[in-house]
Amino acid sequence: MKITICGSIAFYQEMEEIKKALEINGHEVFIPLLSNEAPAEMGGGKKIYFGKYIEDNGGMDAFPVGHEIWSLKAKAIRDHYNKIEWCDAIVVVNHEKKGIEGYVGGNTLIEIGVAFFLNKPIYILNPVSSELSYRQEIYGMKPIFLNGDVNVIPQ
Repeated sequence: MKITICGSIAFYQEMEEIKKALEINGHEVFIPLLSNEAPAEMGGGKKIYFGKYIEDNGGMDAFPVGHEIWSLKAKAIRDHYNKIEWCDAIVVVNHEKKGIEGYVGGNTLIEIGVAFFLNKPIYILNPVSSELSYRQEIYGMKPIFLNGDVNVIPQ
């Protein structure tokens, strides 16, 4: 099966590990793109995590509409939507983040929405936190919960 992994880039290392596990099980897998075309002010040529970069450099108010970072972010979002369109199913990696177990952030929520719109099965690694106000929207998209075990995903 062709699988696209979704989730916060904060979970990137875990996504790489899950990708390997899925590939061992015979799946073809894509993970999110970390920009490797960062402008000089962002370190030039290295991979960046937009959320962390923004937090470490003054927060959202330091990056007004029209700033180059938003074009890079748009490119990364569109690239991942293309991966969702390509795949047979998505796997959402949702570990603890910001003190919230089963965290699903805003960007991951819209990725789930794209998969739902495209009629792709949605696998979610862990239970979704009841602290998230949009938990009912996630449940309404009829995900399949893996309880931490990607090995149960059929070929």
